[in-house]
Amino acid sequence: MSQENSCSCSGGPRLIFACSGAADVGQIADQSARKMTKNGAGKMFCLAGVGGRISGIMKTTESASKILVIDGCELDCAKELLKQAGFAGFEHLRITDLGMQKGRTDVTEQNIAKVAEQGTAILK
Repeated sequence: MSQENSCSCSGGPRLIFACSGAADVGQIADQSARKMTKNGAGKMFCLAGVGGRISGIMKTTESASKILVIDGCELDCAKELLKQAGFAGFEHLRITDLGMQKGRTDVTEQNIAKVAEQGTAILK
């Protein structure tokens, strides 16, 4: 949540921001967020819109009851983008912490499901 605009209510959306980088783990992050959205765990939301400080996207993000950021690797680009936009207190999941290696991980349904399962547990 934004440090200036935090909400203690639980009525806002549960948002998922995913790295969608060029590496295999970025693709897994993106596909996992889409799977979580399809399964009703939360709503994948526009990371680029936060980066561009688009007012409607910023307001929705500020109103979120919970935010999950999924990064592919140790660079934590998605996490850093949200921090630079003024958000804090969000949950973070890094795919390489689950034993997957950048540049060496197949984008499979099994790997996507593993990340989606972890992300869903975090959002509960």
